[in-house]
Amino acid sequence: MKKGFLIILLSLVSIFYSSANNELDSILTILDQTIQNKDLYIKQKEQRIVDLRQLLNISKITPEQQYDINNKLYNEYKSFIPDSAIIYLQKNIRIATQLNNTDWLNDSKIDLALLYSIAGMFLDADKLLTSINTHDLPNWLLRKYFDSYKQLFYYYPANPLSEKNYKIYRDSLLTHIEPESNDYKIVYAEKLTHLGECEQARSILLPMFREAKDENHWKAVLAFAIGETYRIDSNYEMQKKYYAISAISDIKNVIKENASMRALAMALYKTNDVERAYKYVQISMEDAIFSNARLRTMEVSQVFPIIDKVYQHKMEGQKNRLVFLVFCIGLLSVFLIIAVIYVYVQLRRLAKARRSLSDANKQLQELNADLQNSNLKMSEINKELSEANLLKETYISQFLDICSMYINKLEKYQSSLNKKAMERKLDDLYRMLRSKDMIEAELKELYEMFDNIFLHLYPTFVEDFNDLLLQKERFELKSNELLNPELRIFALIRLGISDSSKIADFLHYSATTIYNYRTRVRNKAAVPRADFEKLVMKIGVISR
Repeated sequence: MKKGFLIILLSLVSIFYSSANNELDSILTILDQTIQNKDLYIKQKEQRIVDLRQLLNISKITPEQQYDINNKLYNEYKSFIPDSAIIYLQKNIRIATQLNNTDWLNDSKIDLALLYSIAGMFLDADKLLTSINTHDLPNWLLRKYFDSYKQLFYYYPANPLSEKNYKIYRDSLLTHIEPESNDYKIVYAEKLTHLGECEQARSILLPMFREAKDENHWKAVLAFAIGETYRIDSNYEMQKKYYAISAISDIKNVIKENASMRALAMALYKTNDVERAYKYVQISMEDAIFSNARLRTMEVSQVFPIIDKVYQHKMEGQKNRLVFLVFCIGLLSVFLIIAVIYVYVQLRRLAKARRSLSDANKQLQELNADLQNSNLKMSEINKELSEANLLKETYISQFLDICSMYINKLEKYQSSLNKKAMERKLDDLYRMLRSKDMIEAELKELYEMFDNIFLHLYPTFVEDFNDLLLQKERFELKSNELLNPELRIFALIRLGISDSSKIADFLHYSATTIYNYRTRVRNKAAVPRADFEKLVMKIGVISR
């Protein structure tokens, strides 16, 4: 019983592991597809920026409107090209100063301090935040102030007080956020993760993640935060899943200042997926350099040489294996050539020996027992040949009969003409010569004979031909008809006569008429027109 329980348990684990792998493979495939389309997302972002910048060129725009447009441009640029976002925030600081709007001024300063932190201008960021009088800040700005300071010390790890100050400002931020809000939950989950209480952090983050929209940057933030909890727990498979989801959302939202791609590359490296890790860490480096994010560039710079070294080592190993395999294949090819030459020589010797044995066949009657099987096969072939000969003789006989019959008719017709000429019945002679009755009668008889012989050869021709046509276009023959003109044309084609002029000569039509008949019938085909006559050539089996 214990053995059975163990087997069931192992089966369930195997099924779960397989399902998890399939899900991860699907997510990574989506990520690769998203990477291929990243230029499209960048163009869409750049178009939004162009549209916003054009608004600034509107005449008689008010400072308030200018401030609002600059703020939108800042939001577009902040995780894309932070240096450009800094320019628009500096403009807003000047506008807020002119308008004497303290809240706008402090809001822009706080945002600018965050961008200075991303750009690595830590002292400038600290100086800017220090210049703000926190007593004058409303609660919403105070939250942004604490968050900006928290981010400053997150981006400034070289400062020995960074970790301590980071915790202070994080806890201060928590005291100024509504506990029921999503902002509070994610900051609190971040705190739990740093304390190592990852399971509790995930219990907060996962419900929020499931409710987030796929295209929203908020989903990327949540996915990365969940990935961080699994990083603390050293669960690489779940790290890869959530870092990949975060990376997909970052690419779609054109977030160049991101950490998800680097974290994903590291998780892949840890699980020996070096090629993918190398590909993603390159993308992460490109994004960090593009956005001029000093911390991200430094983080990637620490990881990149490690992954690159392993990747190059793996590529070198593959190259060496490839060289070895090429060498082995070359060696095997040489042996194969030698073997082929040896076999060829032996076959020539064998052929010579067989010729000698064939000459001495009459003297080696004892080999009859070995040849019985060959004789049986030969008798079957002879039987088939005799049947074919019988068929050939039958149709040669019919051909000779037709020729004989037409010679007799010509002799009689010639005799009749001679008689009229001798009797000097010139009017009768002219009338006979001009008359087409005999020709039409002979043609009718010839066509009937052709139809009989052809349908004897191909008894199912009419049915098989109709199967190639549309239902409403199929031929229905009269009671006294074997073939009609259209069928007779394609009967000749079936016999290998495809030249319209030759068919016209046989049927006594013009070549144009034959062409029109062929075209009209092809237009009625239920099969592709280009293949119609090829399919006609495959109709029927000769009846024996």
